[in-house]
Amino acid sequence: MKLTWLGHACFLLEQDGYRILTDPYTGVEGYPELHTAAHTVYCSHQHFDHNAAGQVELLPARDCPFTVREVPSFHDGRNGALRGENTIRVFTAAGVSAVHLGDLGHQLSPAQLEAIGTADLVMVPVGGVYTVDAAEARQVCEALSPRWIVPMHYRHAPYGLPNVAGAEDFLSLWRPEQVHRMDGPALDLPLPEAGVWLPAFRAAP
Repeated sequence: MKLTWLGHACFLLEQDGYRILTDPYTGVEGYPELHTAAHTVYCSHQHFDHNAAGQVELLPARDCPFTVREVPSFHDGRNGALRGENTIRVFTAAGVSAVHLGDLGHQLSPAQLEAIGTADLVMVPVGGVYTVDAAEARQVCEALSPRWIVPMHYRHAPYGLPNVAGAEDFLSLWRPEQVHRMDGPALDLPLPEAGVWLPAFRAAP
């Protein structure tokens, strides 16, 4: 499986030429408009920075090598009373499971952890305000015990929502040797080492 970070909470997942896009954005400060193509688009919830499916060119239908499981959750710590619902998705292909947590706003319940199951890689929001913050994101990762962690939904000037934190608060919670800073946006799974992987932003392919 190949995973490419397209900025904010948007990722392109590829397997055998099949392309899945999750949480396409529009109107997020600093980021250019998305211009990419995919066979299938998933949105964790219906906020502008996660649901811009109209920005994505749909490719002709074909057999999908991924299995996709959905786990209901909330966008806040008050059962959705503040910001509504959020859908966690587990994408599995070639024996690897990648979990996109969307705008998760709370710790996962035992039932949610069981429903997610094995998580080889987790894409986790870390910027706070609208989602779990750095310390809460660390707790979520500890509960899921993935081999690989990819932070998302944070500010890295000039990109990102202006009132959320950057990734450094989250990265500081891990030992230096656990943090892998990348020169590009793409990760080919399986990765050579466990830990937190921080892709570099590039415009959508």
